Amino acid sequence: MPYVNVKITREGATPAQKAQIIAGITDLLVKVLDKSPATTFVVLDEVELEDWGIGGLPAGEYRRQQLGE
Repeated sequence: MPYVNVKITREGATPAQKAQIIAGITDLLVKVLDKSPATTFVVLDEVELEDWGIGGLPAGEYRRQQLGE
């Protein structure tokens, strides 16, 4: 009974995109591990950008630095 937790920043992933993520991860577990889709759980957690850090910086600041702003 696989459980997969995916965290993404809350920046406008559409319901259709979320459905694609769930279906894709489920399909991967079926193909690679022969898991049953009926007992595969995929949970998407949306995190506010200011609650996400990369390289010791809030994600927004990190992105600004990467883009040279």
